Amino acid sequence: MIDLYHWPTPNGHKITIFLEEAGVSYRIHPVDIRKGDQFKPDFLKISPNNRMPAIVDHAPAGGGEPISLFESGAILLYLAEKTGKFIPPDVRGRAEVLQWLFWQVGGLGPMAGQNGHFANYAAEKIPYAIDRYVKETNRLYGVMNKRLADRPFLAGEYSIADMAAYPWVVPHERHGQNLADFRHLTRWFEAIKARPAVQKVYAESEATRFQPMTDDDRKVLFGQTAKVLG
Repeated sequence: MIDLYHWPTPNGHKITIFLEEAGVSYRIHPVDIRKGDQFKPDFLKISPNNRMPAIVDHAPAGGGEPISLFESGAILLYLAEKTGKFIPPDVRGRAEVLQWLFWQVGGLGPMAGQNGHFANYAAEKIPYAIDRYVKETNRLYGVMNKRLADRPFLAGEYSIADMAAYPWVVPHERHGQNLADFRHLTRWFEAIKARPAVQKVYAESEATRFQPMTDDDRKVLFGQTAKVLG
């Protein structure tokens, strides 16, 4: 029912976690971002930003032609609304989930992503950039820790907000963070890590996880500019 264009990165894991948790049938189309699959014309028809994940829903609500979506936050929201799972139906509960979902896609993901880039992938180690993003990641962990002090999950009940945030906390050691400094965040992290759907997703992605970066990889992943056609 769902075609998922995917590679096992934190953003990719968000979607597989949801699909496994919700019991939605899907098939994965690998998008090897080191080989440049994200720039192929057929993929760009689905994801014009040449980023994965993306999906094609062949049975959208109400019928009609298939619907394609890109951007992980938009995909999570679409799937939650389609299935009626992992987002509350009431306006207040929905608002809680949405603000923490957008907090992740606008804050935790980009900041932790830049953290990982400058600390682990950049050919030149720039101390200012590394320090800047390690500290900002730490600040965002603190925001989560405080939020989780009086509730089990970010929006109360387990939701797409947690599915969005968790994969970006998994690489905490590579991002220069010590989970032991964040008691409530650690409790949340371990609770999600123990979920069968999450364990399945990470076990299945182990074979294709990132390896050390080569110069050719960097050219594909970080060397792209706009191609102006007129």
